[in-house]
Amino acid sequence: MYPEERQQAIAHLAAQRGRVSVADLAAQFEVTTETVRRDLNALEQLGVVRRVHGGVVPASALSAVETQVDDRDVAHPEQKDAIARAALAMLPPAGGTLLLDAGTTTARLARLLPVDQPRTVITHAVPIAAILTTNPAIDLHLLPGRVRTTTQAAVGVDTVTALGDLRVDVAVIGTNGLSRSHGLSTPDRDEAAVKRALVGAADRVVVVADSSKLDVEATVRFAGLDQIDVLVTDDGLTATQRQWLTDAEISVVIR
Repeated sequence: MYPEERQQAIAHLAAQRGRVSVADLAAQFEVTTETVRRDLNALEQLGVVRRVHGGVVPASALSAVETQVDDRDVAHPEQKDAIARAALAMLPPAGGTLLLDAGTTTARLARLLPVDQPRTVITHAVPIAAILTTNPAIDLHLLPGRVRTTTQAAVGVDTVTALGDLRVDVAVIGTNGLSRSHGLSTPDRDEAAVKRALVGAADRVVVVADSSKLDVEATVRFAGLDQIDVLVTDDGLTATQRQWLTDAEISVVIR
């Protein structure tokens, strides 16, 4: 295989998997790690990939732009449905308190909440509040704040302050990115501040994220891996990703 052909194949793998390591690439293409590093340097100079510790991720993995909530809702719908169903097992018992983050997967979970099990649910997401107003078992609380058009969720000082006064059983959190070196991250600072407060208010933190979010790093970090108790994701998770999540003592549920 010519270097150009190998580099094209590496770029394709990085886009497909989200992250590829030097060692794995050397084994797959039967070349030395030095050869792989030269290929990766060439691809990085072309703007195709971005070097990270031990390998590369697609250049697009460092997300600085948020998509509208309606656009996100059509991405990976089957995986999100399965993740939401699995997250039902993570709910606090009847009578408990639940924090629901904004997001398309958490909105799916809101639609699945039982109508015969009383719970207190607190959210800053207007669409989730709208879903839960019809559930007779839910004691619903909507957090204050300025509602962002992009996420349709309340953010700002009032939102963070209100969360600072709370202690809940479980928080179910979404994320734009989750990586070994950067933790959980999102593009917007106001969103990050609220997510940080959501994590801090909960006894147990459950992250719901499809596998496309792994090894992705958005601009603003809002939580470390040591603050996550459970990750519910899909079977697109790689063995390497599962290993570093396990090393971080995160319980991984795959649907």
